[in-house]
Amino acid sequence: MSITINRRGFVCGIAAAAASAAAAADKNKSAAGTKSRSGEPPAKKVKPGKLIASAPVLQNAAETSMGVAFAVTADASGWVDVSQSPDMSGAVRVFSGGTGLMDVNDKVALIRIRGLKPATRYWYRIGADRIVFKGGYDMANLGPEVDEKVHSFKTLGASVQDGSFCVINDTHDRKPVLDQVLTKIEELKPSVVIWNGDASNTSETIETAMGIFIHTHERHPEYAADTPYMFVNGNHDFRGRFNRRLCDLMMFREPTERAPKYAELGRNFVQRLGDIALIGLDTGEDKLDSNKKFAGIFRMAEYRKLQTRWLAEAIEMPAVKEAKFKVAFCHIPLFDPRPDQNPGDIAPDDESPLYKNNWASWQRTCANLWGPLLAKAGVQLVVCAHQHCFRYNAPEPGRPWAHLVGGGCNGVNANRNLFPTVIEGKVIDGKLSITVHDVLYKRVVFQHVFA
Repeated sequence: MSITINRRGFVCGIAAAAASAAAAADKNKSAAGTKSRSGEPPAKKVKPGKLIASAPVLQNAAETSMGVAFAVTADASGWVDVSQSPDMSGAVRVFSGGTGLMDVNDKVALIRIRGLKPATRYWYRIGADRIVFKGGYDMANLGPEVDEKVHSFKTLGASVQDGSFCVINDTHDRKPVLDQVLTKIEELKPSVVIWNGDASNTSETIETAMGIFIHTHERHPEYAADTPYMFVNGNHDFRGRFNRRLCDLMMFREPTERAPKYAELGRNFVQRLGDIALIGLDTGEDKLDSNKKFAGIFRMAEYRKLQTRWLAEAIEMPAVKEAKFKVAFCHIPLFDPRPDQNPGDIAPDDESPLYKNNWASWQRTCANLWGPLLAKAGVQLVVCAHQHCFRYNAPEPGRPWAHLVGGGCNGVNANRNLFPTVIEGKVIDGKLSITVHDVLYKRVVFQHVFA
C-alpha cells in the first residue's frame, strides 16, 4: 500500500502546528505575568550602538566609477547617496551589492558607484540599514543610520584640469610614519593617491586589515573621504590568510575596465588624469614560486605573464596613446645599478653568494617582460617602492624610461636617503613636474621636469 503526501499540505500542516504551539506559549507567558520563571522582571531592551564606525574610504578612482568602503559594527547593508550638487539635491542612492541581493556584512560596507561623468565633481554621504539576519526566513530591517556629513570627489578623465597625483609606499602600518605621510597628503590635496604597496606586513584577519585601510590613523579619520586611493599590491600585501581575500576590503578595480580573459587582474589599471596616463602593474611576491617558504601555493610567474599580455593591449588604448605623459607604477623596482642586489630570478630558493639578500631587491623578470612594452608606449617614468630608500635613475641606453624609488618606513638617515616620502606629480605649463617630499625631515629632496 502506498501513501501519497501533498508537500504543500504537509509543510502548511507543520506551520499550523507551530503557530498553535507559539500561541499557546504566548498565552502561558501572559498568564505568568511580567516576571520570568526566576521571578525577576524581564531584561530591558538595550538600544543598539552606533552602526557606522568610520568615515568613507574612496577606492579605485576612474572616469565613470568610484568605490566607497566604510566600517560597520553589526550586520548591515550599506549605501551611498550621490549628487552633483553640494546640497545633495536630486541625490541617487546606490546600494552595496547592486541589484538582486544586497550585501549584508557585519564588518564593512562596499559600494560601487557607476555611470558617473568623467572629470566631474560629485558630493555624497554614506548610510546603512541595520539588518537582523537569523536565517533565510527570519530577517528584519531595523531602519537606517545616516552619516549626515557630506563629502565630495572628482572623477578622472582626459579632460581633468590641474590634476595631480601623489604616491606613498612601504608604510607597513607604522602609525608615526602614516601620520607624517597623511599630513603631507592633506597639505598637497592631490586628485588621487597611488598607494604603491606594502601597506601591511601580513594580515591574518579582516580586523587587522581594517586597522590598515579603514581605521588607518586616529589623527586622520577621513584620510580617503575626499581623496581617492588607487591601491597597488606590494609583496607583503600577499602575505597572511586575509590578504588572500583583500579584495573583500580593498575592492578590485571595476570589472568593465578589462576584458574577461584578464578578470583576475583586479589591481591593474590604465586611467587618464588630464595629460597623464596612469598605468598600474603588480610585481607580486619578492620570492620565487619554488621557494619552500611558500608551500607551492604561489603562481606569480603566470600572474606576471598574464599582466604582460594585458599590458601589450593596454598600451594601445587611446587613454595611453593620446596621453602626453605616461607614468607606470609597481611595487618592486624594475632596475638596480648595484651588482650585489638580488634580481629575483635565482632558482630555486632565491639564494646565491653573488647577492646580498635572499629575496628580490628588484625584479629582472618583470623588467624583461614589461620593459620593452613600456618603452614602446613611450613611458617616461616608472615609480617603484620596496627598497625603503629613495633613489632616482635617469634614462639610459636600453632603458628609455626614468626610474624612481620611494623611501620607506624603517631606517632613519638623511644622508643615506632612508626616510619616508610622498612623491608628487602634476602638469605645469604643459610639463610634468615630479617632486619628492621627505616627510620626516620636511624637505624637498628631488625635483625633475618632463617636457
